[in-house]
Amino acid sequence: MDPNSSKKHLINRLSPQELKERLANETFKRTTVSFYRYVIIDNPAEMRDQLFEMWSQLQCYGRIYIAHEGINAQMSVPDHFWQTFKEQLYTIPQFKDVPFKIAVEDNGQSFLKLQIKVREQIVADGLKPDEYDVTNVGQHLTAKEWNTAIDEGAIVVDMRNHYESEIGRFEGALLPEAETFKEELPEVVEKLKENKDQKILLYCTGGVRCEKTSAYLKHHGFSDVNQLLGGIIDYSRQVETEKIENKFIGKNFVFDNRLGERISDDIISRCHQCGAPCDTHTNCANKRCNLLFIQCESCQSKYSGCCGNDCQTYYLAPENEKAELEQRLVFKRGKRFHRPEQSA
Repeated sequence: MDPNSSKKHLINRLSPQELKERLANETFKRTTVSFYRYVIIDNPAEMRDQLFEMWSQLQCYGRIYIAHEGINAQMSVPDHFWQTFKEQLYTIPQFKDVPFKIAVEDNGQSFLKLQIKVREQIVADGLKPDEYDVTNVGQHLTAKEWNTAIDEGAIVVDMRNHYESEIGRFEGALLPEAETFKEELPEVVEKLKENKDQKILLYCTGGVRCEKTSAYLKHHGFSDVNQLLGGIIDYSRQVETEKIENKFIGKNFVFDNRLGERISDDIISRCHQCGAPCDTHTNCANKRCNLLFIQCESCQSKYSGCCGNDCQTYYLAPENEKAELEQRLVFKRGKRFHRPEQSA
């Protein structure tokens, strides 16, 4: 008997096309939610299988990371299973009463399948577990407290990658140029080394990166470290429900099929191909490339959803010609932001 046969149902085996058709044929609504918690998980693999079985039965989709240090989840939950999902999650001691961040814009298409992966860390920082105390975090500020701190002149730091801050950010924020969180931590410490006694405000998408950053800054001697409660996602909710001023301009980049939620009507970025005002991220239609970049509707039509001429040539070529084209065309093969060459 195959020793892994009992676990074959714990992974997805449908093709991308089958997944899209399954989602398109659903007759119910979904809610996109994210949550995280830094907590000791003794056996991440066992927890992974428990959650996969539980959430599969509720038709949940999403991308979830489990590690010894905790959980980081972005999910799509059927509305009619929401209460069951919440109650079941809260029965697990490590996740009891974990706060949820509900998506601002939600078309029900955020995820196609359920993926739960065991990782070394839920947010990779490249540091040893004993290098700093991740539980010694900064003060969490509500949207109202955050706005007040900005008005009083605090230093605001964007703890996201620069392709995220390109389409939306708090005005005047320090914007690191790093492409990974691992690179960003030392860059932020270096940029702020003369400001250790000033009030520091950290923000990110949902709060998980700021949690680590605040602990890291405190470890390096920063005395007044604060973070946005619930990240940009919950800030937007608080702004709307409490009718307070929105200081975030543009879009909030999200790590699901939507690639962004509009927070304000401002468009602060430009198409990477023609330079027209645009804040719509997409992945190059040539899957050999898959570059993440900003593309306007005009360029999407002109380049067939590709990031440049080489990718378009390959994407539109007959299958029997693609092997030869791969030998002479250059693909960027990236999923992170690298501005494509301007095409004629």
